[in-house]
Amino acid sequence: MILDTNDRRAVILAVDDSVENLQILASLLKDIYIVKIAKSGAKAIELAKQEPYPDLILMDVIMPEMNGFAVCEILKKDPLTQKIPIIFITALNEVADETTGLQKGGADFITKPINPDIVKARINVHLALQSERKKSEALLKVLLPDAVISDLIKEGSHKPKIHQHVSVMFCDFIDFTGISTQLSPELLIGELTDIYGHFDVLCEKQGVTRIKTIGDSYMAATGLNADSEDHARKLVNVAFDFIAYLNERNTHSAQVWKCRIGINSGSVIAGIIGKTRFVYDIIGADVNIAARVETAGVNMAVTITDATRQLLGKDYSFRSIGMTQLKGAGEMELFVVERHGK
Repeated sequence: MILDTNDRRAVILAVDDSVENLQILASLLKDIYIVKIAKSGAKAIELAKQEPYPDLILMDVIMPEMNGFAVCEILKKDPLTQKIPIIFITALNEVADETTGLQKGGADFITKPINPDIVKARINVHLALQSERKKSEALLKVLLPDAVISDLIKEGSHKPKIHQHVSVMFCDFIDFTGISTQLSPELLIGELTDIYGHFDVLCEKQGVTRIKTIGDSYMAATGLNADSEDHARKLVNVAFDFIAYLNERNTHSAQVWKCRIGINSGSVIAGIIGKTRFVYDIIGADVNIAARVETAGVNMAVTITDATRQLLGKDYSFRSIGMTQLKGAGEMELFVVERHGK
């Protein structure tokens, strides 16, 4: 049984104006896949946008009103359906027809009368390719903002950009050096992997971009995908979630982890650094300040600058910890922030 990345049977959309041909395809595939059928191009476009979304489309070319090439062209222009592989099934066998289909965005051709083994083999190949693509994109989403991924796919590069409204967070573990000397390398890496994995999930839920990890330091930011007035609120809420997760984890874990979190808001320069082993990074004075705020921050609390405080609403309260000397930035008043009702 062929499964997709969500561990379910893959969905195949079969499109043909011939009921007999649809019955043949359904009979051939129904025990392996979830099969949706459409007898026209218009119906195919409709079903392609309905859950469960197809993982692959088998498309007849010669159909009344709208042929398969036209349907493919429409689907490839829609962000919701453009990544679904389309295999044309046709009696056409001219090189020009195959060229047209590929130019419209088709992935493959199968010639009628169909050979069941060839149909299954082609489907398996393209579903496997689709699964690998989804895995790659899922990995990229952890490492890069959506806008950067889009640029890399379409243009092969991403130009550095100044973002004027961003919040930056640094989270470091307390006494990491001492803990690292007490744990085996395998256990230490396992602990960090588990914690950072949960941090990644919490960031994704709030629309926060994980920038990178450096040893025991976790760096994240908001406001990189699009200008947003609530970038500070999102990042502060994620910081609270980090602390809540660690508190809960510490109740049943043999190793207790505590952290400091510092947040600053301002502008950054964002871009891809490197060529063969590139990383997406953000740099600038406000990034450096966020790192200094973490170092001067309060244990198991969220420490912020006045720039961040001014962006938060009435749902939060603030306790000044006084003027603090930050390396490279001079004296700044820092605050511990709390959510009302928490």
